[in-house]
Amino acid sequence: MKTTYSISTRLKAWLVHWFTATGIITVFMALVEAGAADFRAAMLWLLAAQLIDGVDGTLARRYQVEKVLPQMSGKSIDFVIDFAGYAIVPAFMIYKADLMPDALSLSMAFLILLTSAIYYGKSGMISDNHYFVGFPVMWNMVAFYLIFIFPFPPYGHAALITVLAALQFVPIKFAYPSRTRRWRPATLLFTVVFVLSVTGLLWWYPDYPAILYWGTLFSLGYFAVFAVVATFVYKD
Repeated sequence: MKTTYSISTRLKAWLVHWFTATGIITVFMALVEAGAADFRAAMLWLLAAQLIDGVDGTLARRYQVEKVLPQMSGKSIDFVIDFAGYAIVPAFMIYKADLMPDALSLSMAFLILLTSAIYYGKSGMISDNHYFVGFPVMWNMVAFYLIFIFPFPPYGHAALITVLAALQFVPIKFAYPSRTRRWRPATLLFTVVFVLSVTGLLWWYPDYPAILYWGTLFSLGYFAVFAVVATFVYKD
């Protein structure tokens, strides 16, 4: 028997989809700012997109969006926005940021886009127990660290991008901050530290307090350690 939902319930479900869709606006604004070489503003817009992406799934589950609006696919909306915000715009930022010679920058942008497209097409991208399998398509954060934190030489940037692109196809388990159960309190804590540190560093850049710089490093270190332990110590 088909369930009939109230207008209020359906409206809430539609609002969740529209909230998800606003992510494409923030991603577009990031592209605009990156085109103007304002990487600080571009990254702040990408952070806004990431916050929307981090919240919308919780809202979708809270309001049972899949059941209320079965004709709509929030996952499809997510995929469109995620690929733009986590792959296309960051690849463009890395290309535009003069981190490497032009030909090498273009090659690295192509590598990011190609491997990300293949990664999105493989089954098991997210495991049944809510890990990302392989380095997730989070090139926005790679762009942040390369542009604002790590002053590597040009071929150091290229080497790191190449390694991370290869790790997309290695069965290493990375935390899905809003859903992975193992070490959940610590993961949520370091996620908050990361978001606050990155946001603050960008907001006050280049005259940011040192604690924000260290916050970005400690949170990065936590997620790296989590991946190693989850992959090689625990077998769940």
